[in-house]
Amino acid sequence: MDSPFVLAAALIVFLVVFVKTEFGLYLVLFSMLLSPQLGSGGAAIAEGRRIVVRSEDILLLVVAFSWLAKTAVNKELGLAVKTPLNRPILAYVAATAIATLIGYVTGTVGGLGGAFYVLKYVEYFVVYYMVVNNLTDRRQAWRLVTAAFLTAVIVSLIGMTQIPSGQRVSAPFEGKDGEPNTFGGYLLLLMAVAGGIALETARIRTRVLYLGLTGLMAIPFVFTLSRTSYVGVIPAVAVLAVLSSRRRLMIGALIVALVASPLVVALFPDTVTKRVLYTFEPERGQPTVRVGAVGLDPSTSARLISVKQAFEGWTHRPIFGYGVTGFAFMDQQFARTLVETGVVGLTAFLVLVWAVLKAGVLSFRALRTPEERGLALGFVAGTVGLLGHAIGANTFIIVRIMEPFWFFAAIVVALPGLAQAEAMAAPETGVRLSRRVA
Repeated sequence: MDSPFVLAAALIVFLVVFVKTEFGLYLVLFSMLLSPQLGSGGAAIAEGRRIVVRSEDILLLVVAFSWLAKTAVNKELGLAVKTPLNRPILAYVAATAIATLIGYVTGTVGGLGGAFYVLKYVEYFVVYYMVVNNLTDRRQAWRLVTAAFLTAVIVSLIGMTQIPSGQRVSAPFEGKDGEPNTFGGYLLLLMAVAGGIALETARIRTRVLYLGLTGLMAIPFVFTLSRTSYVGVIPAVAVLAVLSSRRRLMIGALIVALVASPLVVALFPDTVTKRVLYTFEPERGQPTVRVGAVGLDPSTSARLISVKQAFEGWTHRPIFGYGVTGFAFMDQQFARTLVETGVVGLTAFLVLVWAVLKAGVLSFRALRTPEERGLALGFVAGTVGLLGHAIGANTFIIVRIMEPFWFFAAIVVALPGLAQAEAMAAPETGVRLSRRVA
């Protein structure tokens, strides 16, 4: 893509967002899953991966700078609204950065890899602060949520067009090989949020709409053939069943599903059934981990072996680990966090996740509008589901999962305050109207 065109587009976006910040948030939302690569360069920086620049990265940078410039000009606009996640986020970023700096000093981290990865981790926190600092009312929040689900519909339809090819379904613009696990994690989160709204709403049309959205997203989700995404469904549904005001209905539905499980399994496509059964099919000549008499497939075995290696490596550098990209690559969030950032980084990560869950549950209990309660409930369920997804993936450092995740985190954290502010403003409006009538 020509540099003059990119610069001109960036300038236009900067000026438009400076005038209307909400427009920039819509652009960021649509670009999360619909941003093409602008190029990738040179040799691999870490873990065999090259630097890949998406239009989303440039767009987010431009929108963030425009927002900062607007904040600098208008002193009344706060740079960082006080939220219960501020300190945990700061602690996690600090732990990750310090661990990586130590890795550079001691030689375990080399080149641009560590720094580049840390910057990518910070990128999705920028989404959180941009959203939470620019929400003005609940109607605006729901407009943004609608845009997020519209994006999910578009990428789901694109994903469905890939099914006839027989290949694993992936999100658009994921490169030649695709990233089905990433797409599965993204859809898992969005399905959980939609499911929570469908459960809590008292409006039939709204329930049908969000159940329809969940069903639509479930089609490409199944054909991602992402076993770690399938695992994430179990805790997500469990949270919906336990916390929902319609828990009896959910528990009854789960019981029926368990009783009818042989029939339900028979309804799944053969490719899905074979993919799940492949977990227990070791291959001759490949590393194999056995659980009792059962051997596991090479992919699952490799993950378990890497977890063991990570734990052994961590014992040599237990405090701050080896730094980001300072150890061997592994597709397991918890082991990777432990060996790269040590006990300090893993503790900071777990504290952050706990703070997110706590904030989500508090919002669920504080909100009075059923749809908003459902949004908070679905977000909590989605977070727990992603923890299950993280057993076999680096879920919480994948930008295409984390940017939507932190977008919904900002909405859920902000909604109780917005509802309270509107409730306090309503009597004042009534008093002003009565005075005018008098």
